[in-house]
Amino acid sequence: MQPISCILILKFNQMKDVIIKEHIFNHSIDQVWKAISIGEEISNWFIPADFKAEKGYHYTFNSKGEDCSVITGEVKEASPYTLIYSWIVKDAPAETIVKWVLTPTSENTTKLYLEHSGISNYSGETAVAMFTSFDGGWNNCITKLTEYLMVNIHAG
Repeated sequence: MQPISCILILKFNQMKDVIIKEHIFNHSIDQVWKAISIGEEISNWFIPADFKAEKGYHYTFNSKGEDCSVITGEVKEASPYTLIYSWIVKDAPAETIVKWVLTPTSENTTKLYLEHSGISNYSGETAVAMFTSFDGGWNNCITKLTEYLMVNIHAG
């Protein structure tokens, strides 16, 4: 039988491996899908992107920020309203997985489920630092996406 402290540490480590964000947008599912799956759209609200929502496509996000690295990866799945791709930060290489799932909640509202997993592929303190960075980064990402849709789609 495992001591209780080991079980608690294991559960803590498992929780630190996945970031989950959910958000409701006052926009149609097609409007949100275009914003997250087309390179030109992603470049407008997120960071410059060479991206296509096509399985097997090797993409690049070219971050210009002082504290940011180039991000590369491969699209693993791009089916209607589900997008999954690997996420590799150039300056701290370890493969993690980003998953976006869109679900219509009404004709003009869409639920976003965003999951970033595999963060334990980083070792030790790097995993903790990356978790913190990704968590804040995804919050910022959803805020920027919300603002982009409101301004450019003229709704919500």
